[in-house]
Amino acid sequence: MAESTIQHHPLAGWDKPELDLSNADWRSSSRGLGDVQIAFVEGFIAMRNSGSPESPSLIFTPAEWGAFVSGAREGEFDLT
Repeated sequence: MAESTIQHHPLAGWDKPELDLSNADWRSSSRGLGDVQIAFVEGFIAMRNSGSPESPSLIFTPAEWGAFVSGAREGEFDLT
């Protein structure tokens, strides 16, 4: 497989630390049916794809997470 030439640069305005997620306590939905897992780490909320846990995780501040959850509950992200 060819070596990747993609370079990762910090995003402008990115104010989140590099979190060590190697020992994070990842949690799925109460039914265990979802493909998304979350972990609470150092005052932030990390979210990842459980089917591809080595992929990058999304990192949210508590305020961002609250807005995301509120939007989801209100159907903001429904595709139907």
